[in-house]
Amino acid sequence: MNPQHIINWLLKGDVSIQYQVWRDLLGEERKDLQQRIALEGWGKQFLDKRNPKGHWGDRFYQPKWTSTHYTLLDLRNLNLSPENPKVKESIELILDTCKAQDGGIRLGPSTEHLSDVCVNGMFLNYASYFKTNEQRLKPVLDAILNEKMPDGGFNCRTTRSGATHSSLHSTISVLEGLDGFLKCGHTYRRKDLIEAKKTAEEFILLHQLFLSDRTGEIIKKEFLKLRYPSRWKFDILRAMDYFHNAKCAWDGRVLPAIHILQKKRNKDGTWNVQAAHPGQVHFTMEKTGKPSRWNTLRALRVFKHFEINELTPTYKKENI
Repeated sequence: MNPQHIINWLLKGDVSIQYQVWRDLLGEERKDLQQRIALEGWGKQFLDKRNPKGHWGDRFYQPKWTSTHYTLLDLRNLNLSPENPKVKESIELILDTCKAQDGGIRLGPSTEHLSDVCVNGMFLNYASYFKTNEQRLKPVLDAILNEKMPDGGFNCRTTRSGATHSSLHSTISVLEGLDGFLKCGHTYRRKDLIEAKKTAEEFILLHQLFLSDRTGEIIKKEFLKLRYPSRWKFDILRAMDYFHNAKCAWDGRVLPAIHILQKKRNKDGTWNVQAAHPGQVHFTMEKTGKPSRWNTLRALRVFKHFEINELTPTYKKENI
């Protein structure tokens, strides 16, 4: 497929894909499409699963992928309207009933004292996107910043088994949350937040997104698989899509990951869903092993952000 054919193929997908294609690849904000996300397709399917108590699944974090937490993350990534009243009501319910003593969000009845920094980062991401009041988010932000590690990143195991090195999984989840909070224009601990965001980005770049900073070996082969939804797990496309969303400047240390992304492209110009995270889901958006509109959209907007020609990838001389 040539570029126009790929765009046409993407625009035959779910209305949430259509909206993001127009916004991110074609440069046009189509609010009419965004408003339709709650009324049809994947967005409506997710919203219809909400129970009368205001939760999805059994509660905030159970069962895993069908819980309130991961459903809200899915809806945020669909780019549902930030004004959706049902979602805003559910977020307020979480803040009223699921706070841990450290200020973050507890996963369940057995975690009264300490929260999980990965979950706090994801919560901050969608709560900021859906315009939750800044005052209500301050304790969550405090809990996150209190978990910053000496190497600049984050690791959820610091409050459980202990950790001496940051995790790419935790760090990307926190980064998405910090970026979402900043985009709202909030001023609370803004200087600390900007510094934490800077050091966390550096932690990921130090590892060139998937390589050990000590040995140069691949940290985990799973980091190279293009999955969607990402859930709490790190992979190179999720990281590069973060750099696009956060409008980060080019850094040559992303080049090895760019090369891998190019190699994974199908001959027709698309990318597949390479694997799925096991577990019960509300429904399957895309089949594993088949061309994926999600991954194709995300890869193309990464290429656009870094000014990489999508058919014959080239790089500005000053970037090499």
